[in-house]
Amino acid sequence: MSLITASISVAGPADVDPALGRAAEAVDAGARLIEWRVDRLASVSGGAAAVIDLVKRSPAPCIVTCRLKAEGGEYDGGEAARARLLAAVTKSDSPPRYIDLELASYRSDGLLRKTIEEALAGDERDIRTALILSVHDFEGRPADLLQSVETMAATQGCAVSKVAWRARSIRSNLEALDLLAERAGPMIAVCMGPFGLMSRVLAGKFGGLLTYASLRADEATAPGQPTVAELGEIYRFGRIGPQTKVYGVFGWPIEQSLGPVIHNAGFEATGHDGVYLPLPIPPEYEHFKATVGALLDHRRLGFRGASVTSPHKENLVRFVRESGGTIHPASARIGAANTLIVNDDRSIECINTDAPAAVSALCAGMEIEPSALKGQRVAVLGAGGVARAIVAALSDAGAAVTIFNRTRARAEALVAELAALRPESGTPARVVVGDPGALGGAGGFDVLVNCTPLGMAGGPAPGTSPLPDGVEIDSSVTVFETVYNPRRTPLFEQAESQGAKAIGGLDMFLRQAAMQFERWTGEAAPMEVFQKRAMSDQ
Repeated sequence: MSLITASISVAGPADVDPALGRAAEAVDAGARLIEWRVDRLASVSGGAAAVIDLVKRSPAPCIVTCRLKAEGGEYDGGEAARARLLAAVTKSDSPPRYIDLELASYRSDGLLRKTIEEALAGDERDIRTALILSVHDFEGRPADLLQSVETMAATQGCAVSKVAWRARSIRSNLEALDLLAERAGPMIAVCMGPFGLMSRVLAGKFGGLLTYASLRADEATAPGQPTVAELGEIYRFGRIGPQTKVYGVFGWPIEQSLGPVIHNAGFEATGHDGVYLPLPIPPEYEHFKATVGALLDHRRLGFRGASVTSPHKENLVRFVRESGGTIHPASARIGAANTLIVNDDRSIECINTDAPAAVSALCAGMEIEPSALKGQRVAVLGAGGVARAIVAALSDAGAAVTIFNRTRARAEALVAELAALRPESGTPARVVVGDPGALGGAGGFDVLVNCTPLGMAGGPAPGTSPLPDGVEIDSSVTVFETVYNPRRTPLFEQAESQGAKAIGGLDMFLRQAAMQFERWTGEAAPMEVFQKRAMSDQ
């Protein structure tokens, strides 16, 4: 079983008691090991005694790490002093479970190596300290990664091998996970940075000894560290095993997504052995193709599906088409999909749950039946993947849709594509491109739908309304905001303040997510759980 390890930095002797308090909090939250980062403590007067005290009073078994600046730490003292400190804590009455030293230092400094070897040798106590040898690269994959792994495994006295490097894409995680699966002995493999979460969450699936976490987000000791609570409460770290299926959400940016919160809660509620991860992919199709292809090809991973958000909904349709997979008719007509399904035989499909979810959420908010959308005049802001789905769904329902987009050519292309395809209703699509000046007070429309990311937390302009400056919203208009984070966007608040009916994006999000969940698991989505978790996370 892989252990959640809370990494806690201690700067000076006066910080020992507060640090012990944070460690106790981490244990209560699910940590089973504490890593005492004593980089700064080791260099101050009384530091050695303080480290021994930390270890003695640690609320859980611990690792003592005094990391050099050259490998991302803050220790700038001499090697002889560092060796003496680690030897002293190892020989103390309450020794740590592990000490962590850089492979390069251990191999190059004979005095350091001799001191540590002597401290670890001949100890017959029930609790003995073991040595972790580690390699770090905060820029990217170490050029000699595989050689370093072999060297650590072959080094006498090395109980645990550790490698940590900055991930350059989601694909970096797959190599880290393969290293764990093929390990010769106990091992830690971590990818750092915003792309590295997969390696941290899936450590247990691949047999990693532990994964590092911080107590609080602002206390991380390495880039990309999740918190102890996130690992336990969102990702259900202790339940992840070799057979756990992997799902995720593709997008750029992705930090604002509620997908991990609700889908993992849904897996817990229904007993589905799965975990759902944020999987950031840069906007270009080449990145999408390479990343999704690598996930599908990795047989150990157990990748079974993904939600797809901006800007990759059109990329998903292209990828599935090029891969010979199944594109469901609505997705083919819309030209965008938001759900990837990987079947038991490894064949792939894409579907669009945005379209039906948008219609049902809009009708519920307006308190009308879908048939009442016929003849409604609808202004749609945006021409991306979600706009495609909503425009197609509303035109199928008989609404007259006008698309407003920053790039007019993109809107015109969407209108032409929809006109060339036979709508599900059998009647020609009533879709045109509008001039931004025609928005006026939006009084010429019954419904205004925002399909842009403007106003989205973590998006390009989180504090911005998608409406041009000076445009007021007529009180007769219903405003449908597809952005769900935050629940009250600038557009939503503007609509309410001007007397219009405002419908937030959370209901649509939950409805489309429920359809995804059912396709992946074969189980009805626990909507009450979805709603509760979504509301509590915002």
